[in-house]
Amino acid sequence: MEEQTLQEMKAQPDDAEETQQTVQEKAISNLALVEAALYVAGRPLDLSELCSILKTRSKNKAKRFVKTLMQEYAKRDTALEILELKDERFVLQLKAEFTPYVRKLVKRPLLSIGPLKTLSYIALRQPISQKRVVEVRGHHAYGHIKLLKEMGLVAVERKGRASILKTTDYFADYFGLSQDIPTMKRELKRILEEEKASEDATQSSTLNV
Repeated sequence: MEEQTLQEMKAQPDDAEETQQTVQEKAISNLALVEAALYVAGRPLDLSELCSILKTRSKNKAKRFVKTLMQEYAKRDTALEILELKDERFVLQLKAEFTPYVRKLVKRPLLSIGPLKTLSYIALRQPISQKRVVEVRGHHAYGHIKLLKEMGLVAVERKGRASILKTTDYFADYFGLSQDIPTMKRELKRILEEEKASEDATQSSTLNV
């Protein structure tokens, strides 16, 4: 009996070391899961979504892992960063200073030209009634609005009998715009003007060839 006790005592340091290694491996795995989720989503994720990925009910645990990952990214000299947005949402994105250099490499737009124009119209004139959007953009705008709502880019509020449209926080986050509406509108106008100037310059260059 005494011999068995001594063997058990000798085994304890190894068992403790093995347990610590298992905990560390699990932590590394969880960090990788959080990173994979943020990368694949391509949009901000809240703590509930991260809990689902980590298979835990503890939002504090999920927050601890994503905060650790944020710190790791902050230490790296890379083009990517993890930001914490309001309502405890987190996003993995390209640092703003790199966007102008790589924007032309994005081959597939988020939306086709029709819904994108409807989205731009709503964003620049929000809050705006759905009736007014359809009057300007045509009856096909009903389909556009349905798609934009499903994608989480546009929200609808009832005001009496009218449906009022406005963009969501996700819209601002995804396109890297301010969530302050007046500021967002100024940013959008500037972007649209820059794109139009770029298109005009390209057309002019093509005609001169």
